[in-house]
Amino acid sequence: MLDRIKKFDNCVSESWTNRRFSPKAEKLLKFYVRLGDGYAWILFVAFLIYKIGLDAFWPILGRGLCALVAALVVYELIKLSTKRPRPFAANPKIRADVPPLDKYSFPSGHTMNNLAIASAVFYVVPAYGWVMLLLPLTWGLLRVYYGVHWLSDIVCGFLLGILSFVLGSFIWIPVASLLAGFFPQIPFV
Repeated sequence: MLDRIKKFDNCVSESWTNRRFSPKAEKLLKFYVRLGDGYAWILFVAFLIYKIGLDAFWPILGRGLCALVAALVVYELIKLSTKRPRPFAANPKIRADVPPLDKYSFPSGHTMNNLAIASAVFYVVPAYGWVMLLLPLTWGLLRVYYGVHWLSDIVCGFLLGILSFVLGSFIWIPVASLLAGFFPQIPFV
């Protein structure tokens, strides 16, 4: 089964990384994929606070941070135990067109971490959160296109991002109660 996945991943990566858009589109896509490094969240947080107010933002922040902590723990445990080489390191036909953040590829941290936070936003304010659910998937697919991830890294990162949100939600429930005791003026729930 793993051999089939590796073969499929290699086929997808070779075909995707050997195609290119126009230079202008490439420049825009490279800028867009870098937003997955966390920059998009700065703008989105400002937008959310403006739209829903600071009081409604606290539960999103709490859930999002708990989901992120869960995602980072799961990510490190899996990444360091699998040590899967990145596509450009495993196949000379594939080149990396954006800088990877570390040496190993599985799972996609960009997809996983961003989706864990996006799920928290979607859970609290679905009217705005659905947009943030799409971004990690598109960032992940572009990272396959740019040769720094395998497609299965993105799929597993997506699933692990949702799992991290669920774990973070379980963590958030007692943390929110504790914080509400210390700061009763802030609506954490």
